[in-house]
Amino acid sequence: MRTLNLPMRNVSLKSIALPEFGADGELPEIPAAEFENRITRTLEEMKNRSLDGLLVFADREHFANFRYLTGLDPRFEESLLLLDKTGKRKILFGNECMSLTGSAPIPFEFELYQEFSLLAQDRSRSRGLEEILSDFGIRRDIKVGCAYYKYYSYKSSKIIPQQLDIPAYLADLLRKITGSENQVINANDIFMEASTGLRNNCSLNELAQFEWASVRTSESIKNMLREIAPGKKEYELARNFVGDGLPYSCHPMLSTGEKAKYGLSSPSANKVKTGDVFTAAFGVWGALSCRAAMVAEKPEQLDKKVAEFYEKFWRNYFQCVVAWYEGLGIGITGGEVYEKTEQARDKSVLDFALNTGHTIHLDEWVDSPFYAGSTIPLHTGVALQMDIIPVSKGGFVAANIEDGIVLADEKLRNEWSVKFPESWKRIEQRRDFMITQLGIQIKPEVLPLSNIPAYYPPYLLSKNLVAVIG
Repeated sequence: MRTLNLPMRNVSLKSIALPEFGADGELPEIPAAEFENRITRTLEEMKNRSLDGLLVFADREHFANFRYLTGLDPRFEESLLLLDKTGKRKILFGNECMSLTGSAPIPFEFELYQEFSLLAQDRSRSRGLEEILSDFGIRRDIKVGCAYYKYYSYKSSKIIPQQLDIPAYLADLLRKITGSENQVINANDIFMEASTGLRNNCSLNELAQFEWASVRTSESIKNMLREIAPGKKEYELARNFVGDGLPYSCHPMLSTGEKAKYGLSSPSANKVKTGDVFTAAFGVWGALSCRAAMVAEKPEQLDKKVAEFYEKFWRNYFQCVVAWYEGLGIGITGGEVYEKTEQARDKSVLDFALNTGHTIHLDEWVDSPFYAGSTIPLHTGVALQMDIIPVSKGGFVAANIEDGIVLADEKLRNEWSVKFPESWKRIEQRRDFMITQLGIQIKPEVLPLSNIPAYYPPYLLSKNLVAVIG
């Protein structure tokens, strides 16, 4: 990784009223032909890996690979997609999910497998799993890939194929039928790897859906921020979280005061107080928005030592965020973006809790190209999350400016403007706001999806006083 000598950008506060970017337009749909194309692309990836069969397991929490291929996702139960290299496909559902079969966007064979059902429900009407798999064509000496939600590459970029993430009963059975653990491999990278994974190379329809979703999460956070006041209860503020029916990608998060130390906590009856640390996040399929800051109008309302440190903390964090946004571009590696954000970081003030961002899809975190030494090039059609979580090296303070963007080459941008003009108008307005109002010089291929794009009030009771460059 080459050393990048970047000038530190000056950060100041400016009173800026956030524009209304709009939220009109229908939720874009994924047509049946696109689901068929996903199956075709998956079969091509299976051929590249010499896989005879692929099993995609899913449950309520980890459903995204399954839904990507089927347009369905399990409720209450587990589910399993069987895919043969010839294109034959079958879905196994439990008692309650069998009602979903009529809503599949493309044809599948369905079979009831009642062991996926909840406890004490009837299990008398389905075949055993070994019989089902054998009849489908899983047999000795064939090579089977398994996908659920994670692949393993312990301390290296090389994937460990025999480490499976599916339940043990299924892994054991597959190894028994095929005759060897070497015949059953982890195939999650087909869908999830940061560069080539199918779900990290999105269609225009998918990306337009994510923009629609991001409008919902960012408007929710925006409305919540406007209502923050001493005495407000967390659950009262969380009433602003409105996803217009989109399923959650994670539970809603909102905490103030000492409780904010546990940032993943759900809203409670805890009341906001001046001087509190405050954090909130709301995510649905394809989008998540988060803000964290201090409950105050100005530094003087904080403890003197906290105020002195917080001024350094939020300003340096914003510099890191700006370095990230300005570093993004098609063909630039994730490692280069990481290096730019790392150079912006004041090592005496904050650490990064995790990667400096990641890819996003129906699930909130798919994979990440952003880490030291990453040679993964950023590409058109990828949905990315500005998710730099700063860890204070001083007092108990917090900052966060998390939103989603898309990288799109000129061809994809032109297609977007024609097919989804309302969505495209919002994107152009957000880009202009970030460049002209906030001073963040993003490249033409960087498309912000949030209606609060990099908009950050570090003192939450001064609602329009936001961080800018210059």
